[in-house]
Amino acid sequence: QVRLEESGGGFVQPGGSLRLTCTAAGSGLKINGMGWHRQVPGKERELVAVIDDSGSAFYGDHVKGRFTITRDNSKNTVYLEMNDLKFEDTAVYYCVAHQEIAAYKYLPIWGQGTSVTVSS
Repeated sequence: QVRLEESGGGFVQPGGSLRLTCTAAGSGLKINGMGWHRQVPGKERELVAVIDDSGSAFYGDHVKGRFTITRDNSKNTVYLEMNDLKFEDTAVYYCVAHQEIAAYKYLPIWGQGTSVTVSS
């Protein structure tokens, strides 16, 4: 069973930086895409950034130029470097990993979330 272990959330002032880390663990790991979404109460979960196993990344418009997603395939780990944080970045950030369950079929596995609060 695949599980995700997230870390790195916390409190930060506007303009500050945080780095989130998410590691996939378990037996039978065959991870394709990994990424981050975020959610605030009362709103839908939204894409932050995703990256495939070749390193190609895609970002939500609201974080382009400020956030950088990278991954270490040997460690099944994805990182989210968040710079120039704004009040509106406050949310619970969820890691997602797409586990291959059959040829070209993937099951999204979600982490429990890590809270990021941007406050002065």
